[in-house]
Amino acid sequence: MPTSRLDPAVLKLAGVLVLGALAPLLDSTIVSIAIHTLGHDLDAPTTAVQWVSTAYLLALASVVPVSGWAVERYGARRVWLGSLGLFLAGSVLCGLAWNIGSLIAFRVLQGIGGGVLLPVLQTLVMRAAGGRDLGRLMAVITLPALLGPILGPVLGGLIVGHFSWRWIFYVNLPLCLLALALARRYVPEDGPGTDHRLDTRGLLLLSPGLAALVYGLSRDGLARDTAIPAGALLVVLFTAHALRSPAPLVDLRLFQDRAFAVSSTLMFLNGLALYGGMFLLPLYYQQARGESVVAAGLLLAPQGLGSLLSRATGPLTDRVGPRPVVLTGLLLSALGTLPFALHHPAAALLPLALVVRGLGMSAANLAVNVGAYQGLSPGRIPHGSTTVRIVQQLGGSVGTAVLAAVLARGRGAAAFPHAFLWSTAFTVFAALVALALPAQVAAPERPS
Repeated sequence: MPTSRLDPAVLKLAGVLVLGALAPLLDSTIVSIAIHTLGHDLDAPTTAVQWVSTAYLLALASVVPVSGWAVERYGARRVWLGSLGLFLAGSVLCGLAWNIGSLIAFRVLQGIGGGVLLPVLQTLVMRAAGGRDLGRLMAVITLPALLGPILGPVLGGLIVGHFSWRWIFYVNLPLCLLALALARRYVPEDGPGTDHRLDTRGLLLLSPGLAALVYGLSRDGLARDTAIPAGALLVVLFTAHALRSPAPLVDLRLFQDRAFAVSSTLMFLNGLALYGGMFLLPLYYQQARGESVVAAGLLLAPQGLGSLLSRATGPLTDRVGPRPVVLTGLLLSALGTLPFALHHPAAALLPLALVVRGLGMSAANLAVNVGAYQGLSPGRIPHGSTTVRIVQQLGGSVGTAVLAAVLARGRGAAAFPHAFLWSTAFTVFAALVALALPAQVAAPERPS
């Protein structure tokens, strides 16, 4: 049974780290709103401006696999401070960019810094918790992933509408500086780092492989048809290498643990539904219902309310285990998505549907995270954090690509109901997979 209250020291650590992780997650959604403005102000074609987002995602995907090794080699505190400082520097340089080429280069710098933050956050908090009260802790540390998509479109619309585009990057400065100051004070010092060598062969296979997959999934035509098979081949080669190596870049032997394997699969499927929905919903309000960018962001606020209500499921997950919470959350998410699959849904129904969808999706995501970390010893947590982040990002990329293809093959606004049916199907399939989660709450492993 969970304790009556969270350890104040762990809770304070989680709050400090969440503040730092909020900046890159806000940044992604803010920048997506400003793509048209960037092309106009920098006199750049759409094909070039798209690389402002693509370069960031590719850099982020490439650096995530290194996070586990970096934590073991240099310590989680140093990696956290260095990554946050790098993201801050990249933000400043993006705001000072003089043309589209310099902006793209500085976005790569941002992506390298931002890509490491979420895995390191989860490693630090899971180690500090020692396997206790994971549900309630996940309710805290998953907040950035919820608040970013909610606040980002609104904040981005307000900035682009009233200020220079440079402020979509400068807005990161106060948040990062405060997060750095608090982290220097409250994030504990690590013990001596290990002399664990970097798995160079694994890095040369996995990082380009993930980058190629993310790139291919965001493109169409020849770029997609070339990048996806190349990326898949590199990932397969990495898998063969990792299963033979005594110290791989990412330890795939974690998948021998049933709870971790099923939770990771659910992370991928959750990425399909969660990020696919984040892609669809703003477009639906703007293209199918004719709303402005700012209005669309405000109309999505009920989903944020549902996400915040889901925080109450953290203690429930600690009491009953992840499986019932994941199942209930996914079914609620499917129920909340179905009204958008109607051709003419009642306007009054949609805010309620968004509350239900936000509650269900966020509760499921929280409980799946708990399932992934239950039973992992402290020494395996960095690899677990890296793997969880990789599969979730790939799931988001696949979900967005599939739903974008569904929209492209449809006829304007009439294509949205079909796309939302696909999103609902992803969620129902994830609920079937969730039946394989262990029924009992696992005790954490003792450090070896």
